[in-house]
Amino acid sequence: MIALALAVVLGHDGFVPIFNGKDLNGWIPKIKGFKAGENFANTFRVKDGMIQVRYDGYGGKFGDRFGHLFYKDEISHYILRLDYRFVGDQLSDGQGWAWRNSGVMLHGQRPETMGVDQGFPVSAEAQFLGGPAEGKRSTANLCTPGTNVMMNGKLWTQHCTDSSSDTFRGDQWVSVEIEVHGGGLVVHRVNGKEVIRYDSIQFDPNDADAKALMPKDGLLISRGTISLQSESHPIDFRNIRLKILKK
Repeated sequence: MIALALAVVLGHDGFVPIFNGKDLNGWIPKIKGFKAGENFANTFRVKDGMIQVRYDGYGGKFGDRFGHLFYKDEISHYILRLDYRFVGDQLSDGQGWAWRNSGVMLHGQRPETMGVDQGFPVSAEAQFLGGPAEGKRSTANLCTPGTNVMMNGKLWTQHCTDSSSDTFRGDQWVSVEIEVHGGGLVVHRVNGKEVIRYDSIQFDPNDADAKALMPKDGLLISRGTISLQSESHPIDFRNIRLKILKK
């Protein structure tokens, strides 16, 4: 009976919900221009069992107030699953590249270590993109604010790298899985299909924010935070689940 009850809580596949569907308990906002914990204009909110990113309190202008919503714990070896969908219209002054653009940051710094005017945590990003009416635009790409990775056995310093995913247009839900093995392999999957892999997330010694965090004994990042992005286009997140893996 105890084992059955535990299976119900954890799920038969070992995944645990890290968003309760009711409020932002266990999550910490950090928005450029504000201290960690200040949820400017109720940017991150909960409705209908989803975490929503909205800008109705911004006065019609984004003002480069990039934001991130951090899960409270640092983690190392895990699989993260979530669904996302883009909705509505981007704020008029949002960057062109930020149209239908969001993501989840991996192995990030803690929110309280970010500068007030720092736009992005030092991290690796699984970048979520929505597609235009025509043409290809992949999702679950890799971006690297303040970091580098290894890819195909080589140091990879390119800031953003496209995945092999399909293009997802409109307001449809997309399911993403990210498998992270500490300082080793990272795999992004979209709707169950692998779309990119890399390894060895590490500090970029040429990045000012990264320099402030670098330890004396190397560049490799083996653990850190995960966070959801706010980049000027409304987005919803749901079914946010985590499975801790053995090292």
